[in-house]
Amino acid sequence: MSRAQAEGVIKKIIREIVQECVRRSHSVSDTLVAFMIKAVVLDPINQFNVDRPLTKQDVRRLTQLCVDRLVDQRSPSVDTIKMQVYFDMNYTSQRELREEHEHLLLAKLSPVVCEITETRAKTHQALDGLYRKIVSYILLRSGMGSPTNLSTVRETTAALRSVFPQSELGTFMSLMKRDKEQQLVELTRIVTGIRLFNKNTGKGGEDVDDLPEILNEALPICSMYIESELGTSRNLAYQYTAILENFQRAGAGARGYIFPPDLLKQALYNVRQHEAFLNIILADVILCAKRVETLQADLHSEMEELKATVQSRAAVPTAQVFPRFTALAKLWSGFQDEMIFLSVLNNMVTSLKSFLASQSQLLPEDQVSILLEGMEVKSDEQRLKESAENHMDPSEFENQEWLFPETTANFDKLPFEYKGMCAYTLVKDGSLLPGNPSIGILKHRNKFYIFSSKEAACDFAANPDENIEQLAEIVRRSPELIQLLDLHHQFVCITPYSEVSVDLLLLVKPITMCDSCTQTDTHPVESNIVKSYEWNEWELRRKAIKLANLRRKVTHSMQTNLSHMRRDNVSQVYLPRDTACQTKKEGTSNVPQPQVYLAGLRGGETKTTHFIKTNLTRPADE
Repeated sequence: MSRAQAEGVIKKIIREIVQECVRRSHSVSDTLVAFMIKAVVLDPINQFNVDRPLTKQDVRRLTQLCVDRLVDQRSPSVDTIKMQVYFDMNYTSQRELREEHEHLLLAKLSPVVCEITETRAKTHQALDGLYRKIVSYILLRSGMGSPTNLSTVRETTAALRSVFPQSELGTFMSLMKRDKEQQLVELTRIVTGIRLFNKNTGKGGEDVDDLPEILNEALPICSMYIESELGTSRNLAYQYTAILENFQRAGAGARGYIFPPDLLKQALYNVRQHEAFLNIILADVILCAKRVETLQADLHSEMEELKATVQSRAAVPTAQVFPRFTALAKLWSGFQDEMIFLSVLNNMVTSLKSFLASQSQLLPEDQVSILLEGMEVKSDEQRLKESAENHMDPSEFENQEWLFPETTANFDKLPFEYKGMCAYTLVKDGSLLPGNPSIGILKHRNKFYIFSSKEAACDFAANPDENIEQLAEIVRRSPELIQLLDLHHQFVCITPYSEVSVDLLLLVKPITMCDSCTQTDTHPVESNIVKSYEWNEWELRRKAIKLANLRRKVTHSMQTNLSHMRRDNVSQVYLPRDTACQTKKEGTSNVPQPQVYLAGLRGGETKTTHFIKTNLTRPADE
């Protein structure tokens, strides 16, 4: 089956499964269906062979199996998979959520921005309309009030006029579109900062919500709610683990046998996954509280510096106050982002609770309490304390490499396999117990394993490859463990839910084909090249004939008295070169200029002329 054909088959199967689930009043996403197809094919019980193309009968059976599992409302395993898909598709970091919210806000404001930037108002009425649109844009962009609230509009208009009077609209309309958009953003920040300052000084801002105070009240409530849900899931996990351990010790005659062991395992995986997701959300809430505390300190500092700058003066240079107003607006935007992020986390906690419904119905609390009578229910902390003193002796397994926290650098950064869970406990009785690094860390094939007890570590280290393979078989029968234990690298055909795409080959192994060729050099070493070498025997034959013929050939020439004048005579001479030589250095001499003066040529009082010649020429040897 080609890639295009396989993609068509997968898309068709997904479409049929979604339609069948809708007919049974169950709405499912394509991502969930795609993963369920992978899980069904991966399960060895279903006996799908990925090495051959699927027949029509295989496709019908695959579709039926997937639909039956997706619409099963009494399966904790399916609920766990749905929980994983929901979390992976909806959970996002605070930075990504802020970028997404900013993108959606700009998309909603784009019509307003186009009206403002493309307006060519000339009349006084049109200019008033343009100014009102700018005020509306500032309110919508800042999120500090509604454009339909008259008092809020008046307050925003007054703040805008103080920095951007209506007389500046002509200059604004002469700008390029990009410059107009940039100026709108700057005006929004400055006006927002002015309104925040007025609210702090008691001169306005009645309609502005006190976000710091709201967050200070909401964060403890949200944190307590998450911790309460987290405690409930942990208690259920401890109880299910105790029942499973008792069942494994007593065998089929244990009191817990009224509940099928597989059901207990599925319920345990369900609450463990819920616990893991709540831990992630709780960590985000704690970080959110720290960021809010930092924002409050920065806001108070900026506000005090702005008050010191203004000091009740009637006029303050814009170069001093505008950056302060902009800083206030950015800090306030941070509070808004934290509000949105906290709201999303709170909604996720509420939604995740719905995926615990099936296990709570199948394992009623009163019946579980009856089963737990006389049993010791241990928490994870108690188990870690009990096993903390039992250290592995590396000499017992000389062929294995063991690491210990006190002798290992960057111990807290080691990537433990199975999300830090004990692999041997999962193989032995299907329980999920966190490993204790104090016992010892097994390094096997450049991977790190930790265990819940010394006995589990010894049993696993005795034959690690076999235990790893057994755990892989367990995961194939319980596909929710792939996400729970982060085993995507072991199952190439199973990708994280956020990366699931219907264009991936799910049912056939990918075959890579390409046109290729190889060539061997005639002379790998360049120094051994023989210039006279010929590989073509016909070329060698031609050269041999040529040499043989040359031995029998003689060149003759004759010249007579009549023919010697018909020759082409050519002679060549070498023309004389233009040469020059120099024998001495050229030089010049400068002699004094003659200065001879004559006197008495015009005569005088006497009739006799007396002529006098005076030579004032300087000597040449001076």
